[in-house]
Amino acid sequence: MIVIVDYGMGNLRSVEKAFEFLGCRVKVSSDSKEIKSASALVLPGVGAFKDCRENLEKKSLVEPILSFLEKGRPYLGICLGMQMLFSYSEEGGVKGFSLFKGTVKRLPPKNKVPHMGWNSIFYENNSLLFKGISEGSFFYFVHSYYAEPEEKVRVGYTNYGVKITAAVEKESIFGVQFHPEKSGRLGLKVLENFRSLV
Repeated sequence: MIVIVDYGMGNLRSVEKAFEFLGCRVKVSSDSKEIKSASALVLPGVGAFKDCRENLEKKSLVEPILSFLEKGRPYLGICLGMQMLFSYSEEGGVKGFSLFKGTVKRLPPKNKVPHMGWNSIFYENNSLLFKGISEGSFFYFVHSYYAEPEEKVRVGYTNYGVKITAAVEKESIFGVQFHPEKSGRLGLKVLENFRSLV
């Protein structure tokens, strides 16, 4: 069972519908037992990093998520769910899960913020998420902050005034800055590739 973490933020239903379209057994849940026992975990997010962290703490979901991650099962973070993997965010000055070394930074003032629209992705390393997807393909982004890793976890990037981390991967932990559930056929392919790990 793929469990989508319900912490009161994010477009949960859109993500759930995308997995259902692929024929996956999926459930939206904030139950710690269901999170810990999931075969795969998805943490989507739309909004502010600080609000995300506070909501996770209010619902006592940080420990279950970290417990799940320790077991080596597949995790997919979408947008905020990816940023939360890092050490710290400038958005509210809040700590993340610190699974990856790095900082979530605000896009430069010269850029139109938020970054909203379709951008092409280029690869830094091979990733299961992009299996069968040509480099340069377009995906849909909506964000004002971007992750800057301090270790080699970035597998895809896009350019928007600065080099933006579009995807990360380390062992069974995956993250994407873009929204696969809003990225049409290729977005579904990313989710299908993730599903193949379950």
